[in-house]
Amino acid sequence: MALWVDKDRPNTLEKLTFHQDLTTHLIKMVSPFTFVFLIIVYKLAETSDIPHLMFYGPEGSGKKTRIMALLRQIFGAGAEKIRMDTRSFSTPSSRTVEINMLSSNYHIEINPSDAGIYDRIVVQELVKEIAQTQQVNSSAQKKFKSIHILYTFLNQRKKK
Repeated sequence: MALWVDKDRPNTLEKLTFHQDLTTHLIKMVSPFTFVFLIIVYKLAETSDIPHLMFYGPEGSGKKTRIMALLRQIFGAGAEKIRMDTRSFSTPSSRTVEINMLSSNYHIEINPSDAGIYDRIVVQELVKEIAQTQQVNSSAQKKFKSIHILYTFLNQRKKK
């Protein structure tokens, strides 16, 4: 049984209702034609020339929903087939840090704050590993993999 929040979460860019200007900007990046007779044409980009993107905002503001809708627009429904993995990373002090990851064939989602003070090492090693990986299908049009990094910042208030 799925949670109501997950079941009714928008999964395409056209279903997103808030921040229409941001949605329109994302559509322009992935679609070669954006407005034809006032209709948005959702056609995937012919090239993989999409810039690095950073989504930020408070918790619950729709960052993950927007990212997943963008991935679905670029890669199709395969971006929603998510599996959970556990990865181990070695630190310079010879310590092993385990972190849980959600991933599909097209993206990796991590929460580096789960690694505590070793969050930087986890992100660096993951980016280095993805950059060194060769594409299995060299004729594929989309030659990149998205890394979705979730940082949780806790408000620490001084007690008086």
